[in-house]
Amino acid sequence: SCYRVFKKTSGNGVIALYLGRRDFVDHVDSVDLVDGIVKVDPSGLNGRKVFIYLACAFRYGSDDLDVISLSFRRDIWLKRIQIYPPTNGNPTKTPMQESLLKKVGEQGCPFSFQMPTNLPCSVSCQPRPNDRGKVNAKALPNMLHISVFRDTCRLMIRKIQYAPANKAGPKAELSKQFMMSDKPIHVQACLEKEVYYHGDPITVNVKINNETTKTVKKIKITVDQLANVVLYSSDTYTKEVCAEEFEETVGACSTYEKNFQVTPLLANNKEKRGIAVDGRLKDEDTNLASTTLSQGDKEMQGIIVSYKVKVTVAASGGG
Repeated sequence: SCYRVFKKTSGNGVIALYLGRRDFVDHVDSVDLVDGIVKVDPSGLNGRKVFIYLACAFRYGSDDLDVISLSFRRDIWLKRIQIYPPTNGNPTKTPMQESLLKKVGEQGCPFSFQMPTNLPCSVSCQPRPNDRGKVNAKALPNMLHISVFRDTCRLMIRKIQYAPANKAGPKAELSKQFMMSDKPIHVQACLEKEVYYHGDPITVNVKINNETTKTVKKIKITVDQLANVVLYSSDTYTKEVCAEEFEETVGACSTYEKNFQVTPLLANNKEKRGIAVDGRLKDEDTNLASTTLSQGDKEMQGIIVSYKVKVTVAASGGG
């Protein structure tokens, strides 16, 4: 097979990290194996050992990892492996490692990490346009780091969310009774499916049973992003990522049903600070953060993302 190779070398050239990819998929019940090769030149080690570690961290501070500035970092998960001298004999190599070894040669040392299923996917919070490069909160794209005392090299990787098979969409209903009226307006909203891909329009079915003497004048549909930052405590930040108003009339003592479409896009939210986006490598384009999926039986730390669709019906005379 043919792989694109990602390579990072230490300043003195003694160690080099090779990966065949930088995106690893979370399938909810399992996570792709992180496998690669470290090339080690023993002549430059002077008897020292070589370690590699994979860290999943939450960080608030400068985007530039090499700038010394006030920042906060907490490792959510960390695993370290001694890579040279090897300690596990001659382990079975993955097809990716076999391919990389053909490029690296006999100095290549294979390694692999299995991430647990209760780690968040790579997410960051968008700064304001004029704040870029200043402060940013993120559940870091996981970082591979090789260390031989001061001889180090590191490479960012991403844990990305796999979307499962679609199910029937959620449904909600509400009855609202107004002052001086003995009958309510009944509203029901439902989505056609549970999972939407980035850029997909969301179809919202709205049913109204207006038993009052009021007239419905307007229907507003909003999509809110909820980012729950779980570290020492749990704090939820709600950001509106899409809002559309529709001039619709539903007369007194009548019923109504219609489908509306709204499309939440990062392109329409570039100016909003604090929106959670999928983790990016360098300055490439990204999306609104994917919903965090979990099996629900393990506590998850980091930035946990979900979305809520809200339907608001405005009636004449207020309410």
